[in-house]
Amino acid sequence: MCLNLIEPHVKDKASSEELNMILTQYVDTLSQRVKYHIGYPINLYYEHHAALAPLLQFHLNNFGDPFTQHPTDFHSKDYEVAVLDWFAQLWEIDKDEYWGYITSGGTEGNLHGLLVGRELLPDGIIYASTDSHYSIFKAARMYRMELETINSLVNGEIDYEDLRSKLLVNKNKPAIININFGTTYKGAIDDVDMILQILENCGYSNDRFYIHCDAALYGLIVPFINHAKIITFKKSIGSISVSGHKFLGCSMPCGVQITRKTYITTISRKVEYIASIDNTISGSRNGLAPIFLWYSLSMKGHVGLQQDAKMCYENARYLKDRLHKAGISAMLNEFSNIVVFERPCDDKFIRRWQLSCTRDMAHVVVMPGTTKEIIDNFFKDLMQEREKWCGITLAPCLSDDIGSQNCLCSYHNMHH
Repeated sequence: MCLNLIEPHVKDKASSEELNMILTQYVDTLSQRVKYHIGYPINLYYEHHAALAPLLQFHLNNFGDPFTQHPTDFHSKDYEVAVLDWFAQLWEIDKDEYWGYITSGGTEGNLHGLLVGRELLPDGIIYASTDSHYSIFKAARMYRMELETINSLVNGEIDYEDLRSKLLVNKNKPAIININFGTTYKGAIDDVDMILQILENCGYSNDRFYIHCDAALYGLIVPFINHAKIITFKKSIGSISVSGHKFLGCSMPCGVQITRKTYITTISRKVEYIASIDNTISGSRNGLAPIFLWYSLSMKGHVGLQQDAKMCYENARYLKDRLHKAGISAMLNEFSNIVVFERPCDDKFIRRWQLSCTRDMAHVVVMPGTTKEIIDNFFKDLMQEREKWCGITLAPCLSDDIGSQNCLCSYHNMHH
Protein backbone atom coordinates (compact mmCIF):
# COMPACT_ATOMS: atom_id res chain seq x y z
CA MET A 1 0.00 0.00 0.00
CA CYS A 2 1.59 3.24 -1.19
CA LEU A 3 -0.01 6.42 0.14
CA ASN A 4 0.51 10.12 -0.33
CA LEU A 5 -0.98 12.96 1.67
CA ILE A 6 -3.87 14.59 -0.14
CA GLU A 7 -4.04 18.38 -0.17
CA PRO A 8 -7.61 19.59 0.40
CA HIS A 9 -9.23 21.60 -2.36
CA VAL A 10 -11.17 24.69 -1.38
CA LYS A 11 -14.95 24.24 -1.79
CA ASP A 12 -14.37 20.71 -3.08
CA LYS A 13 -15.86 17.73 -1.28
CA ALA A 14 -14.07 15.26 -3.53
CA SER A 15 -10.97 15.23 -1.34
CA SER A 16 -12.88 14.10 1.79
CA GLU A 17 -14.74 11.47 -0.22
CA GLU A 18 -11.42 10.18 -1.51
CA LEU A 19 -10.05 9.97 2.02
CA ASN A 20 -13.12 8.06 3.18
CA MET A 21 -12.79 5.65 0.25
CA ILE A 22 -9.12 4.95 1.10
CA LEU A 23 -10.00 4.28 4.74
CA THR A 24 -12.94 2.04 3.81
CA GLN A 25 -10.70 -0.05 1.56
CA TYR A 26 -8.14 -0.33 4.37
CA VAL A 27 -10.79 -1.49 6.85
CA ASP A 28 -11.98 -4.10 4.34
CA THR A 29 -8.42 -5.37 3.87
CA LEU A 30 -7.82 -5.65 7.61
CA SER A 31 -11.16 -7.42 8.13
CA GLN A 32 -10.23 -10.04 5.53
CA ARG A 33 -6.76 -10.62 6.99
CA VAL A 34 -7.84 -11.18 10.62
CA LYS A 35 -8.22 -14.95 10.13
CA TYR A 36 -4.67 -15.20 8.78
CA HIS A 37 -2.99 -13.49 11.74
CA ILE A 38 -1.45 -16.38 13.69
CA GLY A 39 2.26 -15.60 13.97
CA TYR A 40 2.29 -12.78 16.51
CA PRO A 41 0.80 -12.46 20.02
CA ILE A 42 -2.09 -10.08 19.46
CA ASN A 43 -5.72 -10.72 20.38
CA LEU A 44 -7.69 -9.19 17.52
CA TYR A 45 -11.05 -10.45 18.78
CA TYR A 46 -12.65 -7.95 21.11
CA GLU A 47 -15.98 -6.16 20.96
CA HIS A 48 -15.43 -2.99 22.92
CA HIS A 49 -14.56 -0.72 20.01
CA ALA A 50 -18.19 0.27 19.34
CA ALA A 51 -19.03 1.04 22.96
CA LEU A 52 -15.86 3.09 23.47
CA ALA A 53 -15.79 4.83 20.09
CA PRO A 54 -17.35 8.09 21.45
CA LEU A 55 -14.24 8.59 23.61
CA LEU A 56 -12.17 9.16 20.46
CA GLN A 57 -13.53 12.70 20.25
CA PHE A 58 -11.59 13.62 23.42
CA HIS A 59 -7.87 14.02 23.98
CA LEU A 60 -7.12 12.15 27.20
CA ASN A 61 -3.58 12.48 28.56
CA ASN A 62 -2.50 10.78 31.79
CA PHE A 63 0.83 12.56 32.19
CA GLY A 64 2.49 12.31 35.57
CA ASP A 65 2.07 9.89 38.44
CA PRO A 66 -1.24 7.94 38.22
CA PHE A 67 -1.79 8.41 41.95
CA THR A 68 -1.51 12.23 41.98
CA GLN A 69 -4.31 14.65 41.17
CA HIS A 70 -4.40 15.74 37.53
CA PRO A 71 -4.41 19.49 36.77
CA THR A 72 -7.02 19.10 33.97
CA ASP A 73 -10.28 17.21 33.49
CA PHE A 74 -9.09 15.40 30.36
CA HIS A 75 -7.52 12.29 31.81
CA SER A 76 -8.51 8.77 32.90
CA LYS A 77 -6.42 8.27 36.03
CA ASP A 78 -9.38 6.86 37.98
CA TYR A 79 -9.64 4.07 35.40
CA GLU A 80 -5.88 3.63 35.42
CA VAL A 81 -5.74 3.12 39.18
CA ALA A 82 -8.65 0.66 39.01
CA VAL A 83 -6.74 -1.42 36.45
CA LEU A 84 -3.54 -1.24 38.50
CA ASP A 85 -5.40 -2.36 41.63
CA TRP A 86 -6.75 -5.35 39.69
CA PHE A 87 -3.26 -6.44 38.61
CA ALA A 88 -1.83 -5.82 42.08
CA GLN A 89 -4.41 -8.20 43.50
CA LEU A 90 -3.70 -10.74 40.74
CA TRP A 91 0.04 -10.65 41.49
CA GLU A 92 -0.47 -10.65 45.26
CA ILE A 93 0.80 -7.31 46.49
CA ASP A 94 -1.14 -5.08 48.87
CA LYS A 95 -2.61 -1.81 47.64
CA ASP A 96 -0.44 0.29 49.95
CA GLU A 97 2.74 -1.57 48.95
CA TYR A 98 2.74 -1.25 45.17
CA TRP A 99 3.24 1.46 42.59
CA GLY A 100 2.55 1.15 38.88
CA TYR A 101 1.34 2.76 35.69
CA ILE A 102 -0.11 1.91 32.29
CA THR A 103 2.61 1.91 29.68
CA SER A 104 2.73 2.01 25.89
CA GLY A 105 3.55 -1.71 25.83
CA GLY A 106 5.89 -4.45 27.03
CA THR A 107 9.07 -2.67 25.98
CA GLU A 108 8.31 0.39 28.09
CA GLY A 109 7.52 -1.89 31.02
CA ASN A 110 10.89 -3.60 30.66
CA LEU A 111 12.70 -0.28 30.31
CA HIS A 112 11.03 0.99 33.49
CA GLY A 113 11.63 -2.18 35.50
CA LEU A 114 15.33 -2.28 34.64
CA LEU A 115 15.68 1.46 35.29
CA VAL A 116 14.30 0.97 38.81
CA GLY A 117 16.76 -1.88 39.26
CA ARG A 118 19.67 0.25 38.12
CA GLU A 119 18.76 3.17 40.38
CA LEU A 120 18.56 0.82 43.36
CA LEU A 121 21.82 -0.92 42.39
CA PRO A 122 23.83 1.60 40.32
CA ASP A 123 26.77 -0.75 39.72
CA GLY A 124 24.54 -3.79 39.10
CA ILE A 125 24.98 -6.13 36.13
CA ILE A 126 21.99 -7.13 33.97
CA TYR A 127 21.63 -10.89 33.52
CA ALA A 128 19.36 -11.97 30.67
CA SER A 129 19.04 -15.18 28.66
CA THR A 130 19.58 -15.26 24.91
CA ASP A 131 15.85 -15.95 24.48
CA SER A 132 14.86 -12.74 26.30
CA HIS A 133 12.98 -10.02 24.43
CA TYR A 134 15.15 -7.61 22.45
CA SER A 135 14.03 -4.71 24.64
CA ILE A 136 16.12 -6.11 27.51
CA PHE A 137 19.29 -5.72 25.46
CA LYS A 138 18.07 -2.32 24.27
CA ALA A 139 17.74 -1.24 27.91
CA ALA A 140 21.33 -2.32 28.60
CA ARG A 141 22.55 -0.18 25.69
CA MET A 142 20.37 2.83 26.55
CA TYR A 143 21.39 2.83 30.21
CA ARG A 144 25.00 1.86 29.40
CA MET A 145 24.83 -0.98 31.85
CA GLU A 146 27.08 -4.01 32.02
CA LEU A 147 25.33 -7.04 30.55
CA GLU A 148 25.86 -10.76 31.01
CA THR A 149 24.03 -12.78 28.36
CA ILE A 150 23.12 -16.20 29.73
CA ASN A 151 22.74 -19.27 27.51
CA SER A 152 19.28 -20.71 27.05
CA LEU A 153 18.21 -24.32 27.33
CA VAL A 154 16.81 -25.94 24.20
CA ASN A 155 13.24 -25.24 25.37
CA GLY A 156 14.00 -21.51 25.74
CA GLU A 157 14.40 -21.41 29.54
CA ILE A 158 17.41 -19.71 31.04
CA ASP A 159 20.41 -22.03 31.54
CA TYR A 160 20.57 -22.16 35.33
CA GLU A 161 24.10 -23.55 35.48
CA ASP A 162 25.39 -20.81 33.19
CA LEU A 163 23.63 -18.21 35.35
CA ARG A 164 25.18 -19.70 38.48
CA SER A 165 28.70 -19.66 37.06
CA LYS A 166 28.43 -16.03 35.85
CA LEU A 167 26.95 -14.86 39.15
CA LEU A 168 29.94 -16.38 40.95
CA VAL A 169 32.42 -14.71 38.58
CA ASN A 170 30.80 -11.30 39.21
CA LYS A 171 30.10 -11.80 42.89
CA ASN A 172 31.57 -8.39 43.75
CA LYS A 173 28.75 -6.61 41.88
CA PRO A 174 24.95 -6.68 42.46
CA ALA A 175 22.74 -8.63 40.07
CA ILE A 176 19.78 -7.28 38.09
CA ILE A 177 18.08 -10.33 36.61
CA ASN A 178 15.46 -10.44 33.89
CA ILE A 179 13.15 -13.45 34.31
CA ASN A 180 10.90 -14.49 31.45
CA PHE A 181 7.33 -15.60 32.01
CA GLY A 182 6.96 -16.80 28.45
CA THR A 183 9.93 -16.19 26.14
CA THR A 184 9.17 -14.35 22.94
CA TYR A 185 9.70 -17.22 20.54
CA LYS A 186 9.25 -20.49 22.42
CA GLY A 187 7.03 -19.44 25.32
CA ALA A 188 9.39 -20.82 27.97
CA ILE A 189 8.92 -19.89 31.64
CA ASP A 190 11.98 -19.34 33.81
CA ASP A 191 11.88 -20.90 37.27
CA VAL A 192 11.82 -18.05 39.81
CA ASP A 193 12.30 -20.34 42.79
CA MET A 194 15.37 -21.96 41.27
CA ILE A 195 16.88 -18.56 40.42
CA LEU A 196 16.25 -17.29 43.96
CA GLN A 197 17.92 -20.42 45.32
CA ILE A 198 20.91 -19.90 43.01
CA LEU A 199 21.26 -16.32 44.23
CA GLU A 200 21.21 -17.47 47.84
CA ASN A 201 23.72 -20.24 47.18
CA CYS A 202 26.03 -17.78 45.43
CA GLY A 203 25.95 -15.46 48.47
CA TYR A 204 23.70 -12.69 47.14
CA SER A 205 21.65 -11.16 49.96
CA ASN A 206 18.24 -9.59 49.19
CA ASP A 207 19.75 -6.09 49.05
CA ARG A 208 22.24 -7.16 46.37
CA PHE A 209 19.86 -8.35 43.66
CA TYR A 210 16.81 -7.10 41.79
CA ILE A 211 14.50 -9.27 39.70
CA HIS A 212 12.34 -7.94 36.88
CA CYS A 213 9.72 -10.30 35.42
CA ASP A 214 8.91 -9.87 31.76
CA ALA A 215 5.41 -11.35 31.57
CA ALA A 216 4.33 -9.55 28.39
CA LEU A 217 2.09 -12.37 27.13
CA TYR A 218 1.91 -14.89 29.97
CA GLY A 219 1.13 -12.41 32.75
CA LEU A 220 -2.55 -12.89 31.94
CA ILE A 221 -2.35 -16.60 31.05
CA VAL A 222 -0.31 -18.32 33.76
CA PRO A 223 -2.48 -17.12 36.70
CA PHE A 224 -5.49 -18.81 35.10
CA ILE A 225 -3.98 -22.23 34.31
CA ASN A 226 -4.09 -24.87 37.03
CA HIS A 227 -0.70 -26.02 38.35
CA ALA A 228 1.22 -23.42 36.34
CA LYS A 229 4.11 -21.49 37.87
CA ILE A 230 2.83 -18.58 39.94
CA ILE A 231 3.67 -14.91 39.38
CA THR A 232 3.65 -13.26 42.79
CA PHE A 233 5.22 -10.40 44.71
CA LYS A 234 5.26 -12.68 47.75
CA LYS A 235 8.59 -13.82 46.32
CA SER A 236 11.64 -11.52 46.25
CA ILE A 237 10.95 -9.85 42.91
CA GLY A 238 11.12 -6.15 42.15
CA SER A 239 8.77 -5.58 39.21
CA ILE A 240 6.43 -7.24 36.71
CA SER A 241 5.38 -5.96 33.29
CA VAL A 242 2.62 -7.27 31.02
CA SER A 243 1.19 -6.20 27.67
CA GLY A 244 -2.46 -5.19 27.51
CA HIS A 245 -2.96 -5.66 23.77
CA LYS A 246 -1.69 -9.24 23.63
CA PHE A 247 -3.75 -11.80 25.50
CA LEU A 248 -6.48 -9.43 26.73
CA GLY A 249 -6.79 -7.46 23.49
CA CYS A 250 -6.89 -3.71 22.91
CA SER A 251 -7.17 -1.42 19.90
CA MET A 252 -3.87 0.22 20.79
CA PRO A 253 -0.54 -1.05 22.14
CA CYS A 254 -0.45 -0.74 25.92
CA GLY A 255 0.81 -2.50 29.02
CA VAL A 256 1.01 -2.52 32.80
CA GLN A 257 4.12 -2.09 34.92
CA ILE A 258 4.03 -2.72 38.68
CA THR A 259 6.84 -2.40 41.21
CA ARG A 260 7.15 -1.96 44.96
CA LYS A 261 6.21 1.46 46.31
CA THR A 262 9.42 1.70 48.35
CA TYR A 263 11.45 1.37 45.13
CA ILE A 264 9.79 4.07 43.02
CA THR A 265 11.19 6.97 45.05
CA THR A 266 14.60 6.27 43.50
CA ILE A 267 13.42 7.62 40.12
CA SER A 268 10.76 10.11 41.25
CA ARG A 269 11.20 13.84 40.58
CA LYS A 270 8.67 16.59 41.25
CA VAL A 271 7.75 18.66 38.16
CA GLU A 272 5.88 21.87 38.92
CA TYR A 273 4.74 22.39 35.31
CA ILE A 274 2.55 19.27 35.41
CA ALA A 275 1.78 19.55 39.15
CA SER A 276 2.85 15.95 39.55
CA ILE A 277 5.71 13.54 40.06
CA ASP A 278 7.72 12.38 37.07
CA ASN A 279 8.39 8.67 37.56
CA THR A 280 7.31 7.14 34.24
CA ILE A 281 9.35 6.58 31.08
CA SER A 282 7.10 8.62 28.80
CA GLY A 283 5.73 12.04 29.70
CA SER A 284 2.42 12.23 27.87
CA ARG A 285 0.58 8.91 28.24
CA ASN A 286 -2.41 7.56 26.34
CA GLY A 287 -5.53 8.19 28.42
CA LEU A 288 -7.69 5.95 26.24
CA ALA A 289 -5.73 2.76 27.01
CA PRO A 290 -6.71 2.59 30.72
CA ILE A 291 -10.41 2.83 29.81
CA PHE A 292 -10.08 0.10 27.17
CA LEU A 293 -8.27 -2.16 29.66
CA TRP A 294 -10.79 -1.39 32.43
CA TYR A 295 -13.69 -2.18 30.11
CA SER A 296 -12.15 -5.45 28.82
CA LEU A 297 -11.22 -6.70 32.29
CA SER A 298 -14.70 -5.81 33.59
CA MET A 299 -16.41 -7.62 30.70
CA LYS A 300 -14.26 -10.76 30.92
CA GLY A 301 -13.42 -11.06 34.59
CA HIS A 302 -11.46 -13.98 36.02
CA VAL A 303 -13.92 -16.50 34.59
CA GLY A 304 -13.63 -15.18 31.04
CA LEU A 305 -9.83 -15.03 31.20
CA GLN A 306 -9.70 -18.57 32.56
CA GLN A 307 -11.88 -19.77 29.69
CA ASP A 308 -9.65 -18.00 27.15
CA ALA A 309 -6.48 -19.46 28.72
CA LYS A 310 -7.94 -22.98 28.69
CA MET A 311 -9.03 -22.67 25.07
CA CYS A 312 -5.63 -21.41 23.92
CA TYR A 313 -3.90 -24.13 25.93
CA GLU A 314 -6.04 -26.86 24.31
CA ASN A 315 -5.92 -25.46 20.78
CA ALA A 316 -2.13 -25.15 20.89
CA ARG A 317 -1.90 -28.84 21.77
CA TYR A 318 -4.35 -29.64 19.01
CA LEU A 319 -2.12 -27.91 16.44
CA LYS A 320 1.07 -29.48 17.77
CA ASP A 321 -0.46 -32.97 17.64
CA ARG A 322 -1.67 -32.46 14.07
CA LEU A 323 1.80 -31.35 12.98
CA HIS A 324 3.49 -34.32 14.67
CA LYS A 325 1.05 -36.82 13.18
CA ALA A 326 1.84 -35.36 9.75
CA GLY A 327 5.57 -35.90 10.36
CA ILE A 328 6.38 -32.22 10.90
CA SER A 329 8.87 -31.25 13.61
CA ALA A 330 7.11 -29.23 16.31
CA MET A 331 7.57 -28.21 19.94
CA LEU A 332 5.20 -26.93 22.59
CA ASN A 333 6.33 -26.03 26.10
CA GLU A 334 4.27 -26.87 29.15
CA PHE A 335 1.61 -24.21 29.89
CA SER A 336 2.44 -22.57 26.54
CA ASN A 337 0.31 -21.34 23.65
CA ILE A 338 3.24 -21.02 21.22
CA VAL A 339 3.80 -23.88 18.76
CA VAL A 340 7.27 -23.89 17.20
CA PHE A 341 7.68 -25.90 13.99
CA GLU A 342 9.86 -26.21 10.90
CA ARG A 343 10.01 -23.07 8.80
CA PRO A 344 7.94 -23.17 5.60
CA CYS A 345 10.01 -22.93 2.42
CA ASP A 346 7.79 -20.41 0.65
CA ASP A 347 8.01 -16.73 1.61
CA LYS A 348 4.56 -16.13 0.12
CA PHE A 349 3.08 -18.73 2.45
CA ILE A 350 4.87 -17.14 5.41
CA ARG A 351 3.50 -13.73 4.46
CA ARG A 352 -0.03 -15.05 3.83
CA TRP A 353 -0.22 -16.48 7.35
CA GLN A 354 1.84 -13.63 8.84
CA LEU A 355 4.26 -16.07 10.51
CA SER A 356 7.26 -15.06 12.59
CA CYS A 357 10.40 -16.94 11.53
CA THR A 358 13.94 -17.28 12.82
CA ARG A 359 16.61 -19.60 11.45
CA ASP A 360 14.83 -22.85 10.42
CA MET A 361 11.91 -22.24 12.79
CA ALA A 362 8.50 -20.64 12.54
CA HIS A 363 5.87 -20.36 15.23
CA VAL A 364 2.12 -20.00 15.66
CA VAL A 365 0.86 -18.09 18.69
CA VAL A 366 -2.55 -19.50 19.57
CA MET A 367 -4.62 -16.59 20.86
CA PRO A 368 -8.26 -16.35 22.01
CA GLY A 369 -9.38 -15.77 18.41
CA THR A 370 -7.38 -18.68 16.99
CA THR A 371 -10.19 -21.20 16.61
CA LYS A 372 -9.86 -24.83 15.56
CA GLU A 373 -11.36 -23.79 12.22
CA ILE A 374 -8.49 -21.34 11.66
CA ILE A 375 -5.97 -23.98 12.77
CA ASP A 376 -7.50 -26.54 10.38
CA ASN A 377 -7.39 -24.06 7.49
CA PHE A 378 -3.75 -23.28 8.23
CA PHE A 379 -2.86 -26.96 8.52
CA LYS A 380 -4.63 -27.83 5.26
CA ASP A 381 -2.88 -24.99 3.45
CA LEU A 382 0.48 -26.00 4.95
CA MET A 383 0.11 -29.64 3.87
CA GLN A 384 -0.89 -28.68 0.33
CA GLU A 385 2.08 -26.34 -0.04
CA ARG A 386 4.43 -28.77 1.70
CA GLU A 387 3.83 -31.39 -1.00
CA LYS A 388 5.42 -28.98 -3.47
CA TRP A 389 8.40 -28.24 -1.21
CA CYS A 390 9.19 -31.82 -0.23
CA GLY A 391 10.17 -32.69 -3.78
CA ILE A 392 12.69 -29.86 -3.78
CA THR A 393 14.21 -29.78 -0.29
CA LEU A 394 14.54 -32.05 2.73
CA ALA A 395 12.96 -31.10 6.01
CA PRO A 396 15.58 -29.38 8.21
CA CYS A 397 16.97 -30.95 11.37
CA LEU A 398 15.69 -28.91 14.31
CA SER A 399 17.15 -30.96 17.16
CA ASP A 400 19.42 -28.10 18.26
CA ASP A 401 16.49 -25.67 18.26
CA ILE A 402 13.59 -27.69 19.68
CA GLY A 403 15.20 -30.88 21.01
CA SER A 404 15.78 -34.25 19.38
CA GLN A 405 12.55 -35.62 20.89
CA ASN A 406 10.56 -33.05 18.88
CA CYS A 407 12.57 -33.24 15.64
CA LEU A 408 11.11 -35.40 12.88
CA CYS A 409 13.79 -34.91 10.23
CA SER A 410 14.79 -38.06 8.32
CA TYR A 411 17.58 -38.90 10.78
CA HIS A 412 15.65 -38.42 14.03
CA ASN A 413 12.43 -39.86 12.61
CA MET A 414 14.29 -43.07 11.89
CA HIS A 415 15.64 -43.19 15.43
CA HIS A 416 12.22 -42.44 16.95
